[in-house]
Amino acid sequence: MGRLTGQTVLVTGASSGLGEQLALAVAAQGANVVLAARRQDRLLQVADQCRLLSEAQAIAVACDVSHVAEVDHVFATIDDLFGRLDVVINAAGFGYMANAIEMDPALTAKMLRVNTLGCMYVSQLAAQRMVDQQHGEIINVASIAGKIATPKSAVYAATKAALIAYDNSLRLELRPANVNVLTVNPGPIKTDFFKTADPSGEYLARVERLALNPVKFAELIVSKIGHHCREINRPRLMAAANLGYQVAPRLGDWLTGSVFNFK
Repeated sequence: MGRLTGQTVLVTGASSGLGEQLALAVAAQGANVVLAARRQDRLLQVADQCRLLSEAQAIAVACDVSHVAEVDHVFATIDDLFGRLDVVINAAGFGYMANAIEMDPALTAKMLRVNTLGCMYVSQLAAQRMVDQQHGEIINVASIAGKIATPKSAVYAATKAALIAYDNSLRLELRPANVNVLTVNPGPIKTDFFKTADPSGEYLARVERLALNPVKFAELIVSKIGHHCREINRPRLMAAANLGYQVAPRLGDWLTGSVFNFK
């Protein structure tokens, strides 16, 4: 039996990338998994894989987290089928690299709705249930970009910085109810994320040595469930760079705008 046997875990963005690997990782620990994403066909395939790993339930619910009614439907499904929610992992999100003055306003709004507002709403509904239960864990995948912004990432970095700030407050609010909030701040990950963020493929090629393995990173995140971990920042080099940035911000501006600008 796995560490999460009998627990119910919701994973958003579960149809591909890190979200898919997180769903598989919690299934491997015996959890009942609720998978949410826009692509129902891919969700059903991932759900089949989860059931093979967990020998438990895996439910696929089509959902665009930027639509409140669709998020409500996901939680109504969880209430009806399980009557409890132990862990939520918000992995839904996307990015697009462009200079701030060139960014399409519609794309800016969409990024905020998915990366920030959608994640906040999922977290709110999860927190309401977890406070009633007096236990639970909310894991939000933000980004190291929310701490160290670089050129062409202004909007994406802003969506993640807002999420980090939200988590820092939510963590304090929920602590008395024995509900933990874990913020995950990854650097580049070897997934299809960059097919949208940078269709040229040049950025991922330049940072390949730093890019995270999504399978191993998902396993690391899941290993922290139940341990009241506050943050995960990877790769370690970028986490260290963030600390240096706080000490010497002008030097940090120069480094991120020149030496470490891979876009």
